[in-house]
Amino acid sequence: MFKQVFAALAAAVVMSTNALAQPDLVPAPPSVAASAYFLMDANSGEVLIEHNADERIPPASLTKLMTSYVLSYELERGQVSNDDMVTISKNAWAQNPIFNGSSLMWIEVGKQVPLGELHKGVVISSGNDASVAVAEHIAGSEDAFASMMNQHAARLGMTNSHFVNSHGLPDPEHYMSARDLAILSKAIIAYKNEYALYSEHDFVFNNIRQSNRNGLLWSDPTVDGLKTGHTTTAGYCLVTSAKREGMRLISVVMGTSSTPARERETQKLLSYGFRYFETHQLYAGGTELTRSKVWKGDSEEVSLGVQQDVFITIPRGRSDALDAQLNVDEVLVAPITADQEHGELVVSLAGEEKLRVPLVALQAVEEGGILKRLWDSIVLFFVNLIS
Repeated sequence: MFKQVFAALAAAVVMSTNALAQPDLVPAPPSVAASAYFLMDANSGEVLIEHNADERIPPASLTKLMTSYVLSYELERGQVSNDDMVTISKNAWAQNPIFNGSSLMWIEVGKQVPLGELHKGVVISSGNDASVAVAEHIAGSEDAFASMMNQHAARLGMTNSHFVNSHGLPDPEHYMSARDLAILSKAIIAYKNEYALYSEHDFVFNNIRQSNRNGLLWSDPTVDGLKTGHTTTAGYCLVTSAKREGMRLISVVMGTSSTPARERETQKLLSYGFRYFETHQLYAGGTELTRSKVWKGDSEEVSLGVQQDVFITIPRGRSDALDAQLNVDEVLVAPITADQEHGELVVSLAGEEKLRVPLVALQAVEEGGILKRLWDSIVLFFVNLIS
C-alpha cells in the first residue's frame, strides 16, 4: 500500500466560513431524566450521547416502528399495495378486549379497509387494532408477523430487540433497546414516501379525527417524526427525528415520567446535538476519487471511489482540521470486478482517525489479450526486481 494525500477533501464543503471561526468548545452532555437515551446523526451514524443504550426495555407503542418498517419493506418490494383491501378480523377489531384502554384506529370487524389507511392508523393514530390488521394481511397471523419482525431486526443489526406482537402491549419476551430504536429509525427514514406519514398531525377514519401523539410536531418545525409510546411498565417514550440546515439527528428517550417530560428531555438532546456538532457529506457514493493503473487488463486504468455517500460528524467549527488520505493498492492486476476493494479512504480530525472506508473499483476491467498479459508480466517482473 502507498499513501497519497487526497488534497480535494470536499473543499467546497469543509472550507466554509465555519472553518475560519474559532472552534467551539463542546461541553459535557446534558443530564436527561430517562431510564435510557440515545442521540445519533442519521447520516454519519455518529453517536453523540448514550446512556443505557443497550438495555432491553419494554418499548410499548415504539414497537409500531418495526410494524411500519416491515410494511414499508413489503410495499417497496411490490409484495403488497396501499390499495389492498384488508378484511378486519376479530383479532384486529377495535373491541378486542386486549385493546381495552389502549390507542386505536377504531376499525370494525368484517369491514374492508385499504392497507394505506391502516398504515396511517399505525403511524398517526398508533392503533393497536390497525397493527394487528397489517400483521395479519402481510403474514397471515400475528405470530408469523412477529417472526418477520425478528428476522428484520437481525438483518438490521438490532441485537437487543425481540418481538412477540405487532403493537407493543406488554410481554416479558417483548423488548427493544434505545440503540436498536435509532438503528430502526434510520432504516425507516430511508423509505421517503412512507416516512412522510410520520409528520402528519392528524388522521380521520370512521368520522373520528385523531391527533398524532408526538407533540414536538407542533412545537418544533424541524421535527418530522417519529413515534411515541407509553405503558405503565415502559413509562413515557419518544423516538424523534429532526433536520436543521441539512443535518438530521435521531433521538430516543425511554422511561420518562410524563408526556411533557419525554418532549422536554428530547429537546435537551436535540439542542445539544445541533448546537455543538455539524455533519458534512465528504464524498458521494460512486464518484471517482482517483484512478489507478491496471496491469494485464483490457483497460490501462480503473476508477476508484466509495460505494456509499461518506458523511462525517464533528464538533462545530472544526472542519478546517479535517484531512483525508487515499491508501491505494500498489499493484492492480486484471481481472477486476466492480465494487472490488483496492484500498481505503482514511479521514482524520486534527490527527485523530475518524473514518476508514474501503476504496472500490467503480467499473470492471477484463483481462487483456495474450500479448498484453505477457508484456505486462515482463514489465512487472523488472519493476519488482528494482523495488
